[in-house]
Amino acid sequence: MSPAPPRPFVYSPPAPGPLPVLFADDHILVLDKPSGLLTVPGNQPERADCLEKRARVDFPTARIIHRLDMDTSGVIVMGLTLEAQARVSRQFEQRATRKVYIALVWGRVAEAEGRVDQPLMTDWPNRPKQHIDPINGRRAITDWTALETGAESTRMRLTPLTGRSHQLRVHMAYLGHPILGDNLYAPNAALAARDRLCLHSQSLEFAHPVSGKIVYVESPVPF
Repeated sequence: MSPAPPRPFVYSPPAPGPLPVLFADDHILVLDKPSGLLTVPGNQPERADCLEKRARVDFPTARIIHRLDMDTSGVIVMGLTLEAQARVSRQFEQRATRKVYIALVWGRVAEAEGRVDQPLMTDWPNRPKQHIDPINGRRAITDWTALETGAESTRMRLTPLTGRSHQLRVHMAYLGHPILGDNLYAPNAALAARDRLCLHSQSLEFAHPVSGKIVYVESPVPF
């Protein structure tokens, strides 16, 4: 099942407005990122609008810790101090956080659960695409559970144990069940099935950078 040619990139971010705040204190800020908004500025002036820039309207010291793809929505944490940014970033690097995503994928998934353990590498001639490369790729692991199976799609819980670029999108395509609305890895029918990428960062769990207490934040799935 070959992916469709990618849609021409036209950056049309959601209308400006307050970002939904899921948690905030003097050290960290957790937002509910909308689909279609870059996490950080792009390399062209027309791509300057981004989550980081919007967050700094109300939280001037907000700093990026991790990223979500432009078309992925959901929970994302930012640091409000350099110390908090560094401490939470270290948790991501050490795989000490727990991230759960919800996706709608193409087709009926027969098994109840499974794991994809396939290394990923940048597909340099087709950037920003990634591809599976058993020789040169970096290890990437995704656990998945089928939550609900419909006539033509399946709702999945995805738990990445690593944090490679496009990991969930490539791994679902590898299973033969690309994410609906995926303009990079889905065939035409799956691409046309939704007007957005049906991938949502549902929850994030990490240790507070100062108190050490577990912070658990979740966001309702919009599809």
